[in-house]
Amino acid sequence: MNTNDLEAFLAVIETGSLMAAAARLNLTQPGVTRRVQNLEEQLGVQLFERPAKPLRPTAAGREAYEHGRRVLQSIEDLRSGASPNGTIRGELRIGVTIDLADSALAAPIDRLREAFPDLTIRLTSGWSPLLMEQVARNQIDAAAITLADVGRPMEDLAAEDLHAQTVVVVAGRGLDVPDHATLADLARHPWVTSQDGCGFRTTLRRRMEAQGLSLTVGVEAPYTDLRLSLVARGMGLAIVTPRKLARSPFREQIRTISVEDFEPTIRSWLVHRPVTGRLRRPIALFRDALREDMADEDVRLLEPV
Repeated sequence: MNTNDLEAFLAVIETGSLMAAAARLNLTQPGVTRRVQNLEEQLGVQLFERPAKPLRPTAAGREAYEHGRRVLQSIEDLRSGASPNGTIRGELRIGVTIDLADSALAAPIDRLREAFPDLTIRLTSGWSPLLMEQVARNQIDAAAITLADVGRPMEDLAAEDLHAQTVVVVAGRGLDVPDHATLADLARHPWVTSQDGCGFRTTLRRRMEAQGLSLTVGVEAPYTDLRLSLVARGMGLAIVTPRKLARSPFREQIRTISVEDFEPTIRSWLVHRPVTGRLRRPIALFRDALREDMADEDVRLLEPV
């Protein structure tokens, strides 16, 4: 079996299209198509449903992906182990939940690049449930996620506790809501939230429903700074971590609301499958760097301005 054909097939699965796979591999689109067709001939199965847009793997294709990813990882492990200086090569695929993107894309990535310059780091972002599924399916190697403190990662994944923090409710300075409130007080106002799937939104909705209250979503927006800009303009209430609020350019236009019956905590985790071979050290370094960065940020938040 030609590993180049296998690599092309995996690239199509992971990028979702022939064009994106060609860009990743520095090939033409027909070149990627030929390699996938070669692999199908060697395996004697159809790997993608035809015709289908976007491309969707068949059941055989999904199984081939799982085996193929392990084959390429084993080859990279062999190369790294046989290297005279222990150089770690290949890919490290990291997922980062949107809530952690600022932390995960800064100092921890810098440290990974410095320690493992021959390792290609591929980053993706999404909500925590999706990232956990991608780790379980071997579509990514590790993911930094956040969950409400009552939640736990999937049982079949290794989960390493990174950090815990409370979240706060914020409002624009002109919004008619008391500084000290209850959820019943807040239920009169719309909320500016992220899309369904966000742990903040789920926790808030469940807590309000337990009191017979309804969560009214005024605006859905994917990014924290966008949500805070809307809050600053009086569009509604929002939930945010102190870290995000301290970094926001809109922090002077926003006030924190003390909510006596809603004090949720979120916890950050690094999840991955049990790690052996060449990725053990990079994943451990990424975990430690994330922990240090989050702890340092807590210290900075306590320092006087």
